[in-house]
Amino acid sequence: MIKYYFRTVQDASLKQISELRNGVWIHAENPTRAELEDLSEQLDLDMNIVEDSLDFFEVPRLEKVGEVSYFFTRYPHQDKNKESDTAPLLIVTGEAFVLTVALTKVPRLETLLEGKIEFFTTQKTKLFIQVMESVTSSFERELIQLRRAVNKDRSKIRRISNREVEHFVNFEHKLNEMVSAVVPTNVSLQKVATGSYVQIFPEDKELIDDVRIANEQVVESARTLLKTIQNLRSASEAILAINLNSRIKTLTVLTILLTIPMVIASLYGMNVALPFAANPNAFMIVVGVVVVAVGVMVWYFRRNDWL
Repeated sequence: MIKYYFRTVQDASLKQISELRNGVWIHAENPTRAELEDLSEQLDLDMNIVEDSLDFFEVPRLEKVGEVSYFFTRYPHQDKNKESDTAPLLIVTGEAFVLTVALTKVPRLETLLEGKIEFFTTQKTKLFIQVMESVTSSFERELIQLRRAVNKDRSKIRRISNREVEHFVNFEHKLNEMVSAVVPTNVSLQKVATGSYVQIFPEDKELIDDVRIANEQVVESARTLLKTIQNLRSASEAILAINLNSRIKTLTVLTILLTIPMVIASLYGMNVALPFAANPNAFMIVVGVVVVAVGVMVWYFRRNDWL
């Protein structure tokens, strides 16, 4: 699906138009190859680069062919199973247009598409920066949700289960994906700030630096949260090992305590002459011996902290 948006500084609101014109913002969401080929032909784009936006695993990078810059980044994305990942976003900046290509709906970009944030499609560099601000904002929101989820599972650390361990593994994957997306994006933003790829005005450079700083904070927060998760995983592994050892120790003690009466009962079940066989109080004597033997073993285990 391809839509065209247009707004100048004289326009009161963002308008959706039906055809290309100078100063247009073209947004292609989950486009077909044929649609991209048609756009590439109309806008004189390098199709070999544009078609890379259809690759879900495309990595962030920056390229320039002629007067057209191709900025690849990634944004937080939820699949059908509500599992978080990152998806590619291509931002193409030409002499008279801005083109964005995404495989799925970009969460925070909707605020721009719906005109909730003021911007002008004729100001290409500022529009590029606002799109990147939306991507950074998406990562910040994703980070907040992950931090809440980690804190929720951390409260269960004393009664850790396989479910919490799986959560920690998933959290690590999401955070690593976030870092892998934001770090190279920041490198590309630094190149953009030089003015070699798009026209940069003094106020634009300051805005790009703000986005870069925000991205650096996202990376730092993600790495800090990763360390927290790794510490929690180490603690959970230690707790699980201690609990397992405790259960094995308890089962071993119970086995030993139950073995004593079984051995004595087995001996007195044999059809041979046995001590106290003729004594009318033989049963009580044998029970007493069993109780004393078990009592001694219980005392021994308690003394050595086995119980």
